[in-house]
Amino acid sequence: MMHHPVGIRSLAVNFPSILRTNDYYIEKYPELVAQSEQRSLAKLFSLAGSTPSNEFDLEMMPYLSDPFRGTVQRRILAPGESSLTLEYCAAKDALEAAKLSPDDVDLMLVASVWSEQIGLGDAAFLARKLSLRGAAWNLDATCGSTPVALQTACALIRAGEYRNVLVVISCTYSRYFDEDDTMSWFMSDGAGAFVVDSLELNQGVLGTKTVNAGALCDVVFPKLLKDAQGNPLLRMKLCKEANKVTRETAAGFLRTCCEGAIAAADVTFEQIDFFLFNTTTAWFASFCTRVLDIDPERTLNLYPLYANIGPVLTVANLYHAAQLGKIRENDLVLIYGFGAAGAVCASVMRWSKVALGSAPLNTPYSAVKSSANRSFVHY
Repeated sequence: MMHHPVGIRSLAVNFPSILRTNDYYIEKYPELVAQSEQRSLAKLFSLAGSTPSNEFDLEMMPYLSDPFRGTVQRRILAPGESSLTLEYCAAKDALEAAKLSPDDVDLMLVASVWSEQIGLGDAAFLARKLSLRGAAWNLDATCGSTPVALQTACALIRAGEYRNVLVVISCTYSRYFDEDDTMSWFMSDGAGAFVVDSLELNQGVLGTKTVNAGALCDVVFPKLLKDAQGNPLLRMKLCKEANKVTRETAAGFLRTCCEGAIAAADVTFEQIDFFLFNTTTAWFASFCTRVLDIDPERTLNLYPLYANIGPVLTVANLYHAAQLGKIRENDLVLIYGFGAAGAVCASVMRWSKVALGSAPLNTPYSAVKSSANRSFVHY
């Protein structure tokens, strides 16, 4: 089946200025670290007195003795920074890399986890900040938003509705978890953006498989509180069954979407040059390679650099893989993303001449290896 060649033309990422290592929590919250096994992070990622029963459990086991569950460092918003400031910088960088101005953008899709205002997405606010005159609206598939937004942008361009689409993805978990909640220890902030446009023949997105994440609807839920001044304060909480549901559904979602995308693209797993998963835990890359039975050298794990940045992980993985030369023009690339109470999606694309925005600050590229093994960052 011949597709109009549409895909990613440029790509950029942006991260907040605070880099926080485990030492920060060890020094500031020594009692909390000592009691971490009774806290929220350990309850989410544990075997809960059971024996390992699936691939997720087996790959998680080596990290259960670590109070940080394999987290090394995370990026946190500084005063004056927000989802909008991160989105703006990433969007500007992606446009500059593509040699486009805001006036050239026909449509902007924005996916924020979560938006700057309670109940209102960032799209219109970011459009105003960019002086964008074209259409702009919000898209929500939680942490599965990146491949879903790419699928949506490609479909709209192929349908002739728009010529090009700017996609902006952000995640600012630090605004929704208190730092004395151990869940915040594996959360991070960041933003990414990419321009979707027509490409050379046979390049771009070849096949996608998306399913709903209804089985994960109750894993995370918002709780509205008040701060010391009586202002509304939104905090995210986990249900008691989050551990069990996450462990039991991960492999099924991964197989369904990756196999579906491969079939839609009319290729095989052996033909894929590189796989990029949204590495939300320290062991997720190795879990994926185990489930799909692929060589660990055919993927990348950014978790030690960024921890869990939700949907931005997919953008960051693509950026770093391209920056490091792990993916090159005409390579077949599979990306996978999933989000609780959102969507699960995999997409196969033939990589094009993608222009990259400026490198994120304080990112040691030499520390990243194209491996799903457990040793990734060298100090």
